[in-house]
Amino acid sequence: MIEFLVDLIQKAGSICKVEQSRLLPSDVNFKGRKDLVTTVDKKIENFIIEKIKTKYPGHDILGEETGRSSFSSDYVWIIDPIDGTTSFLHQQPFYSTSIAVQHQGKTICGAVFAPRLDELFYADQDSGAFLNGGLIRVSAAEALINSVMATGFACLRADAKPNNLSYFNKIVPLLRDIRRFGSAAVDLCYVACGKLDGFWEMNLNSYDVAAGAFIVEKAGGKVCDFNGDVYFPENGIISANPSLINQLLEHFK
Repeated sequence: MIEFLVDLIQKAGSICKVEQSRLLPSDVNFKGRKDLVTTVDKKIENFIIEKIKTKYPGHDILGEETGRSSFSSDYVWIIDPIDGTTSFLHQQPFYSTSIAVQHQGKTICGAVFAPRLDELFYADQDSGAFLNGGLIRVSAAEALINSVMATGFACLRADAKPNNLSYFNKIVPLLRDIRRFGSAAVDLCYVACGKLDGFWEMNLNSYDVAAGAFIVEKAGGKVCDFNGDVYFPENGIISANPSLINQLLEHFK
């Protein structure tokens, strides 16, 4: 299954890369006042779904743009065709395609491909996590002051209250620095490979984080909600290496 997934996500990402250069204003619509969707999001999701249905016709599918297909299978493919649509629209490289596979509610493999960055992350239940074929591990940072972390503001896009600004203002002064890439899937994978030491965000959905969170865990990292429990992303999501997770979590209580 992981071989099929890796091949599929690379093909989807290659289409994204080509389509990004062709994007026109008429290709953009709004799901909300600040929430964008492009015709390419839908094209990529339809492409992925068609390939999955051909290979695994009995499996269920949950896509960002199309919703859930049915509830008849123990297997569910969770798809975010373009995570980071704003970056995609603005011709920036920090977007990705994210696909996870769950069996009876447990993720068993996942992949995230950022085509403009040429970074392919993947993991399955029987091995570790990989970037472009090389084994990856989370960072060894042991203190917040030595850490570079990332966050995002999906909460502001949704006009949600409370929002991430209070956590941002509290945590950032404790860190070496902060990054804002605009794709939660990329952020999580950067925690997995040690390019980031931690990540947190609010108001995300399962398709934003299912693959990335699994890849972090297979790379030796930790993922939890804002209460230190497993109910992410609905109760927020925090990810870091084992040395930092409790230090970071303290600032969400």
